[in-house]
Amino acid sequence: MDTPEKKSKLKKLHSRNRHLAPYNFEKLCAIYLPLSKYIKPNKENEPTINFSDREAVKALNKALLKTYYDIDYWELPKDNLCPPIPGRADYIHYVADILGESFDGVIPRGKDVKVLDVGVGANCIYPIIGNYEYDWNFVGAELDYASFKNAEEIVKKNARLRNKVEIRMQFNPNNIFKNIIKQGEKFDITICNPPFFRSNQEVMEQTMRKLKNLGQKSDQKPIQNFGGNNSELWCRGGERLFITKMIKESADYKHQVKWFTTLVSKKENVRILEGILKREKVRDYRIVNMQQGNKISRLLVWRF
Repeated sequence: MDTPEKKSKLKKLHSRNRHLAPYNFEKLCAIYLPLSKYIKPNKENEPTINFSDREAVKALNKALLKTYYDIDYWELPKDNLCPPIPGRADYIHYVADILGESFDGVIPRGKDVKVLDVGVGANCIYPIIGNYEYDWNFVGAELDYASFKNAEEIVKKNARLRNKVEIRMQFNPNNIFKNIIKQGEKFDITICNPPFFRSNQEVMEQTMRKLKNLGQKSDQKPIQNFGGNNSELWCRGGERLFITKMIKESADYKHQVKWFTTLVSKKENVRILEGILKREKVRDYRIVNMQQGNKISRLLVWRF
């Protein structure tokens, strides 16, 4: 039986999210057997995994992707972000709702819908989910070469992603859309999960807090069980500066992109970013609140 705490957390996911119910570990292990070695009972004697163990989380993700998204191959370099699947799926479903506004309230499906994922990462997770759920085509832009090659490999080794997902290398760290969006190319929407820390020190401090919350001793070596290389987790100026650059650069592509979106992790950045949107004279903008468990994030949406 679900505890009240579990139920309240699960209700916060999008109504179309495939992960509204608690993880069915019996089903997941039957489909992806390697997950079974990481299963252990929690305090209520229910099956779970150690979420501070990167290999356990990676095995869970492989099981989820194979079970729910028809993905047979999904590998990551040891230092790259191992994303929580339910939260990533939520972003995609909210994006679908936004796109529906441009199609008389009907969520568009099929290859004619084109999405740009800024910072697709080694995990390629948003194209995987978005293509499976809505059959959209994706372009994934990536600054880190190792992540770029890994995402390419994921696309290459999963038949359903071929000809549906293209990974492009961003060679200039000062650019976001420039050199990625081609002349005359059109996108229905852009998505982004930006690096939100301002320094590697901030990353390590957050890692220690997470480990403490998961019950790992704070004096243990602060290994990043949650993963993430430098370009995924932090950039100079943090998410505020990154998104500011994105907003300003988006004005140059207002005739090629219908909607721009990005996640905003820090609440204190929202008001500042709203001010920047107003100065850029966008036609429409909004903040969509999202929550998965204890994590609160915001989706910033705008169009010209």
